[in-house]
Amino acid sequence: MGLYAKHVLPRLLDLALRNKEATRLRREWIHRARGQVLEVGVGSGLNLAFYSEEVQHLLGVDPSRELLQMAQQRARLARFKIDLLARSAEDRLPLADATIDSAVLTWTLCSIADPRRALLEVKRLLKPEGRVIFIEHGRSPDSKVARWQDRLTPLWKHIAGGCTLNRQMVDVITAAGFRIEELATEYIPGPRPMTYTFKGVAVRK
Repeated sequence: MGLYAKHVLPRLLDLALRNKEATRLRREWIHRARGQVLEVGVGSGLNLAFYSEEVQHLLGVDPSRELLQMAQQRARLARFKIDLLARSAEDRLPLADATIDSAVLTWTLCSIADPRRALLEVKRLLKPEGRVIFIEHGRSPDSKVARWQDRLTPLWKHIAGGCTLNRQMVDVITAAGFRIEELATEYIPGPRPMTYTFKGVAVRK
């Protein structure tokens, strides 16, 4: 891992995802999580302040030890038990099948090399009545914006930790065996190739 990826990128990601619009979306969606929670791509722990008292325990996984160190500081203020694990979302997690009530993914699926594999692991862990809560950015339905996403993605992935601008998130989620139960989309303020946002809830088919 280079110096940029280890020391600079984690701080840039933490700063970028603390903006006003990201905070608004966290406030609107994260409180829906309940019970035993898996957060995939917990990053620097920016979601932790928005979980409700109905969360009993949270396991947060992320491959970046530097981001997890930031998350550990934020976890100290939580009212529920939090465990943080340095692990890729694509790897098998040390949990039994059907033990998670809620899975949370925010600005995560864009940067996972194999999002289907990660979502299949989420599906394994999710209880039959469990829910996936997601906030992701991805491919715009506007063809002009989508073309820019296609042009920019090779460079953007290189500087933004593997972030892929042009993934169609609904297709990614449903291809892993989930049904979208609730979905809202919007452009949040900022450059349109980076800001077309999918927000919603998915359940196992």
